[in-house]
Amino acid sequence: MKAMVYEEYGTPDVLELREIERPPVSDDGVLVRVQATSVNPVDWHMLTGLPRIARLEGGLRRPKRQVLGVDFAGTVEAVGRDVTQFRAGDEVFGARNGALAEYVCVRESRAIVTKPANVTFEQAAAVPVAAITALQALRDKGKIQAGHNVLVNGASGGVGTFAIQLAKSFGANLTAVCSTPNVETARSLGADRVIDYTQEDFTRTGQRYDLMIDIAGNRSWADCKRVLGAKATVVGVGGPKTNSWIGPMGDALQLRLVTLLGSRNAVFFLAKISKQNLLVLRELLESGEVTSVIDRRYTLAEAPDAFRYLGEGHARGKVVVTL
Repeated sequence: MKAMVYEEYGTPDVLELREIERPPVSDDGVLVRVQATSVNPVDWHMLTGLPRIARLEGGLRRPKRQVLGVDFAGTVEAVGRDVTQFRAGDEVFGARNGALAEYVCVRESRAIVTKPANVTFEQAAAVPVAAITALQALRDKGKIQAGHNVLVNGASGGVGTFAIQLAKSFGANLTAVCSTPNVETARSLGADRVIDYTQEDFTRTGQRYDLMIDIAGNRSWADCKRVLGAKATVVGVGGPKTNSWIGPMGDALQLRLVTLLGSRNAVFFLAKISKQNLLVLRELLESGEVTSVIDRRYTLAEAPDAFRYLGEGHARGKVVVTL
């Protein structure tokens, strides 16, 4: 099968399209012919090996896994003898390391579910990592409730576009912060108010929020504190990449420390991908409450260009790779 392979950390130039062996089908495995995948910041970290703390997972000197990618959507090619939930021909989506390839094999109990009929392979492939991150930030870490005033700082990327829609599905009042070209998209996704940060400073509006999802990670605690209610929560999803060793974790630790003695709470987390969360998202996709915003599409051979675009940090929604 064809796969996008790399043997050393670096820029997208280290990626190479090669023929490799197709993964074997375990007794509890589901072999999927990948129709589409998408690239995420986590894939960028695994490609570059930066921040260096990412190498604890990816390999200290060189990558442990030679095929990048996590999100996938495709058609079941074959199943193991113990599999009962899926059969050949089923259209599915989910998350599995090594998704930038023609095939992936996923254990039945892991992050794989059937794809809604009203969603394309490309739309489904855009969902897993970004939407689960948004879901866990709002529901699990932010404890969102109907009627909450919620601010999403950095609302134009993959996580941000899903966060807008998911917050509205919970019945929240949503304010999105983004740049001028993304204002109309944020409104179309359901944001009650959109702040163009090139025209207005969201920390100086006088508005207070119960929950802030901070994806951009570009404002200090002193700035954020001005917009937070007395018992508000800040959930950090991303942040500055100025520290080549620990990335945004240093800023996250400082934020956590300064909130320990106050009534406000700060949380920084990494999403945990699971079948249960995918099932929640499948229902929302099927009902039309959530949809994928796709910025650009590339072929598998063009995957290095997809990573170059992702690395610029200006993607509007998701960047998808089709096979």
